[in-house]
Amino acid sequence: MTWLAAPVEAAGVAPLRALADVLSAVCLLAGGLLSFLAAVGLIRFPDVLSRIHAVTKPQILGVLLVLAGVALRLRYPADLGMILLVAVFQLITAPVAAQMIGRAAYRSGKVRRDLLDVDEVAMPPTGADRTAR
Repeated sequence: MTWLAAPVEAAGVAPLRALADVLSAVCLLAGGLLSFLAAVGLIRFPDVLSRIHAVTKPQILGVLLVLAGVALRLRYPADLGMILLVAVFQLITAPVAAQMIGRAAYRSGKVRRDLLDVDEVAMPPTGADRTAR
């Protein structure tokens, strides 16, 4: 009975593995491209805030795509748990680090104010904000 079931199972699993490998390659390439674009933005943009924007958003999506590609390729529960942890820490730490770098750059005067549309940090609080405090 097992000699009959084995080829049927192999025939059904092989296309799924091939599809997962193709999806993995697409995710890895897209993630690498986004990370490359983040690096280009880091070099090309004029000030700290623009560079932070260029580095955080495509870099996080690029890392998540790379992790998805690695997860599709490895397919082991222990590896998937570690990949999930890396993704969660990346999602938590990158925005916080970008916020801290942006505030430090603003306080030290490294921000080009002519490129800002609205300077919310320098704006005085409105009447509603004052009454809430």
